[in-house]
Amino acid sequence: MKLLITGATGKVGQHLLSSLLADPRHAETQMVALCHNRSVSQVDRLRVVRGSIADPSIVAEAMAGVTHVLHLAAVKESPDLAIDVSVKGMFVLLEAFRANPTAKRFVLLSGDCSVGHIFQDYPAPITETDPRRAYPGCYALTKVIEEVMLEQYGHQYGLDGCILRAPWIMEKDDLRYAMSFGEDQFGGPAWSDLMPPETLAAARAGDHVPLIRDVNGAPLRRNFVHVDDVVSALLTALDHPAAARQTFNIAMAEPLDYGQFAAIMGRRTGARPVDIPTSFHSNWLDCSKAGLRLGWRPTVDLETLIERAWSYERAAKDPRVVWYPG
Repeated sequence: MKLLITGATGKVGQHLLSSLLADPRHAETQMVALCHNRSVSQVDRLRVVRGSIADPSIVAEAMAGVTHVLHLAAVKESPDLAIDVSVKGMFVLLEAFRANPTAKRFVLLSGDCSVGHIFQDYPAPITETDPRRAYPGCYALTKVIEEVMLEQYGHQYGLDGCILRAPWIMEKDDLRYAMSFGEDQFGGPAWSDLMPPETLAAARAGDHVPLIRDVNGAPLRRNFVHVDDVVSALLTALDHPAAARQTFNIAMAEPLDYGQFAAIMGRRTGARPVDIPTSFHSNWLDCSKAGLRLGWRPTVDLETLIERAWSYERAAKDPRVVWYPG
């Protein structure tokens, strides 16, 4: 096996490389990391190719002899880059892969943005057969386009592609700061978009946790997944026979329920919930197909996610990046 990995410098990519280099089952696996603005260290069994994913000559160099592609790279809310990098980059990768005589499987890491996240209403748990209904923004649009392109290459050329559709991926203390009312909030939506200034100021003044409510007034249910479970799903999908030309939802067994979260934090720290009414929809990303077809199941549940986030101690050389998706 020879892997081409895009997005190797990202959250999932770094964990994936560590797992591949440490796993005895992949002791003979060769890897190529296609990097652009940032890079990883070139070590034994890992070669780095620098350049744009939208450059056919660079991609052809990286693709030489590759058997499997793990496409993890993504551009967030960047309209100037969305088409040139995400859409053209996907096309260039697929063209190089189908022309490669050693090609076996192309695995795409997609997101629940392609089915609308908490912005679209579904009357039942979301399965892989539900229609794609992206939420507003270019990032979600490009994920829909990438998924459709990979499927069509299967229809047009018989290419073996697999799509793993994950929600917001957590690691380290991500959840702790995603729930913070401070200026250090990680991710989104930003509290200032959901709360009046005086309510937000009061929440910041004490020990509080958010209790987001959905459009019906019930505690919001929102899908998350830990990076360890994403990596295990990627490694499973690499060569599992049942993954050929399939799409799989990859998430925690149950979505995070903000009511349950507030209750757990109240018991742990005495934090008091702050009600936040929204127009969001509670959704449930159904992962039963991955369990049935691949034998994959998530190992991190809500209690474990909270324990890891609140016990994690961030090193000084590992600063937190405040990020609000559009």
